[in-house]
Amino acid sequence: MPAIHLTPAQRKEKRGDAHHLDPVVLIGDQGLSDAVVREADLALKVHGLIKVRMFSDSRPDREAALANLAERLGAAPVQHIGKLLVLWRPIPEKPKVQVRDDRGAGPRVVKILKFSKSGNQRAQIKKITVFGNQRVTAGGEIKRVKARVTSVKKKAAD
Repeated sequence: MPAIHLTPAQRKEKRGDAHHLDPVVLIGDQGLSDAVVREADLALKVHGLIKVRMFSDSRPDREAALANLAERLGAAPVQHIGKLLVLWRPIPEKPKVQVRDDRGAGPRVVKILKFSKSGNQRAQIKKITVFGNQRVTAGGEIKRVKARVTSVKKKAAD
């Protein structure tokens, strides 16, 4: 994949966004191995903007590694400062999961407050899990939802 080219304004914005980031990929003595490229690819898929620390003392080696990583991953080289390399690639869109229409509501946790009759004591708080076929009444009780009763005449009309 070819590397992405950024304008100077875009590069400046990405440098500012990367300032507070910590390196997520470390390149050691073995250089750019396939495992390092896979890890950088995974980090770019998740984060989009990553910092890479390279433990090489040779500046030309670091510049070559940045260009190589950008080319192999289809990313944009944002910055090379010291032993830190910054890469950016847009995060791919995740496919949306189709929601079934016939599916009911899921369980939820509901807090029920019961106040004391005299008003001098603290209210009692109960956390209850209410399932999709249940409802909470005004008195704080849990009731099952019943099927709505319709008239026989309306059923016949439909």
